[in-house]
Amino acid sequence: MQKQIIQTTGAPQAIGTYSQAVKVGATVYLSGQIGLEPASMQLVEGIEAQIHRVFQNLQAVAEAAGGSLADVVKLNVFLTDLGHFALVNSIMAEYFSQPYPARAAVGVASLPRGALVEADGVLVLES
Repeated sequence: MQKQIIQTTGAPQAIGTYSQAVKVGATVYLSGQIGLEPASMQLVEGIEAQIHRVFQNLQAVAEAAGGSLADVVKLNVFLTDLGHFALVNSIMAEYFSQPYPARAAVGVASLPRGALVEADGVLVLES
């Protein structure tokens, strides 16, 4: 299968040696997104704003790939403080509807640029 690199200005540009997403067939692998505002490449303030920005960034990349967050089948969320787990659930409900994707939530020591939350995912597009 041939892979297609997905790139959009609607999400932060890669800050390392990776692509925003890679599409292989009908499957799109979304790279991790932190709460960077795409135009300024600055981290938004506070956990609530960062969670929203993470989902907005993932949404922009999913749309650039020809899909939406409704096409996400697997989501991974990384938190520097698992005390924010309930807030992630609450905000996630604003971006996803049932049936929800499979998901993991993992506590980590730190994230790039001092971010408080990061998420990546896999989506499958309609053939």
